[in-house]
Amino acid sequence: MPETKTDRKPSKPLREVEVAYEIDSSKCEQCVDKPCLQACPVEAVHEVPPDKHIEIDDKCFGCVLCREACPFDAIKMETTLADAVRENVPNINPKLCRRCGACVNACRTGAIQLISSGREEAHSVIDEEKCVKCGYCSRVCPTEAIKYGEILPRSVAGGKGVVVNEKQCIGCMTCTRVCPSKGAINVGKISKLPYINPAYCARCEECMDVCPSTAIRYSSRKKAYEKFGKIKTMEIVSELLEKETAKLARDAGKVDTILNKISRDVSFEHTEDEFEIDITDKLKDEISAAMDGALEIEDIKDVIESTVPKRNIAVVEESCIGCGACIGVCPVEAMELEMPSPVHVGEECIYCGKCVETCPFGSIVLKEEYFDAHDNKIFFVRKNLEGPRTGEISIDSETCQLCGVCVNKCPKDAMSIKEGKVVVDTEKCIVCDTCEVTCPVGAVKLKAP
Repeated sequence: MPETKTDRKPSKPLREVEVAYEIDSSKCEQCVDKPCLQACPVEAVHEVPPDKHIEIDDKCFGCVLCREACPFDAIKMETTLADAVRENVPNINPKLCRRCGACVNACRTGAIQLISSGREEAHSVIDEEKCVKCGYCSRVCPTEAIKYGEILPRSVAGGKGVVVNEKQCIGCMTCTRVCPSKGAINVGKISKLPYINPAYCARCEECMDVCPSTAIRYSSRKKAYEKFGKIKTMEIVSELLEKETAKLARDAGKVDTILNKISRDVSFEHTEDEFEIDITDKLKDEISAAMDGALEIEDIKDVIESTVPKRNIAVVEESCIGCGACIGVCPVEAMELEMPSPVHVGEECIYCGKCVETCPFGSIVLKEEYFDAHDNKIFFVRKNLEGPRTGEISIDSETCQLCGVCVNKCPKDAMSIKEGKVVVDTEKCIVCDTCEVTCPVGAVKLKAP
C-alpha cells in the first residue's frame, strides 16, 4: 500500500535543533487540566509521579505548542538551530542502487523510475524535467546512492507559490529544519518569523506537512514574489539602519541621564507647591557638554514625551487627625495608622489620588513633576493633584511585547491578555497609571480626556 502524504516522515534530519526548557513548578502546580499534554504533537510532554510534575523528554523538537497552550506561562523554551543543509541536483550512483524502490515510492511528482538498459543492472533514474529537487529521495535511500549538489536559484514558471501566514505562525521554526533548499526559508530580523523565497522554493510541501499551526499555504506565484519582495526590502532597510539605531539608543540614554540630573537639581532649588520653569537653555548646555552638541532640542522631543511623571505623596501632620477615611478608599492598602502619629503612607502607594480626594481636612498632598515640550521650548513642571486622574488607558499593540508586566502590576486586576492583546476592563480601572509607569517599552499611555 503506497504511503499517504501524512504518513511520510523524513528519515534523515535536515537540520538539527537543540531545545532548552525550564518549567516553573510553582505555576505549573496551579494547573488542573494540563493542556500542554494534549498540545504536544510528538508526546514529548509527560506527567511524572508522584507529584505529577511536568517534564519534557528528548523527542521534543521545539515547536513551542506546549508553551503556547500553558495558561499560567509556566513553560519557558528556547531553540538553537544548526546551520541549514544544502541539497543538490539529483544524481544516482547505479553501483550503489539496490533497486529497492524506496525513492520511486517517495517521489511525489513521478520523476523517478527503475530502468534497465541491458548494459547494466536495473537502477533508478530521475527525469530532471519532472523533478522539483525536494531532496526526499535522498533522505529515504537506504544505501545513499542518491547524492545532490547545491540547489541554485531558479524560478518555476506558472503554478503557485508557498507563503507563510505571519498571523498564524507561532515561530517554532520547524519548517526551517525540514526545508531541503538552503535559501528557501529564511528568518526575518524584524519579525523573528520565517519567510519564503519563491526563487529557491521547490514546492515540495515538506514545510506544510510539519507546520503545527498550519501557517504555511499556497498562494499565487505573483503574490508570493510580492510578499517576499516587501519582507526583503524591510530586512535590507533594517540592516542599513542597524548602526544608526545603536547610535540613537546611546544618545537617548545620555539624554535620559541629563533629564534625571536636571529634574533633581530644579526640584531641589524650588520650594513652591506649583510652578512651571523654562529649562531649554540649561538642557542645551548639558547636552552640549555631554554630547558635543550632537542633538538639538527638536531631536529630543520624543524622549521628553516618553518620560513618566514623578510623583510624591505626603501627610501634613499638623492638620491630620487620624480619622482613617483615607484607609477605607486606598485600593492597595498603603495607608495605615501609626499611633500616636497621624496616617502613614506605605511603599505600596500607587499615587492614585483617591486618598487626596477623600481626606476631609486636605491633609494629604500629592505632587507631580514632569517635563513638557511646547512652543519649541522644554519646561519643568510641578503641580498638585487634587484627586484621582481622569482619562483612559491606551495600548500600542505594535510596540507591546505581551510581557505581562502591566497585567501583574495592576492593583485592581483590570488588565489581562486576550487573543494576543492586552485589554483593559474600564469598569475595574481606577486610572492609577501604574501600567504606564511600569511598562518597559512605553506601549501603555494614559490619554487625558
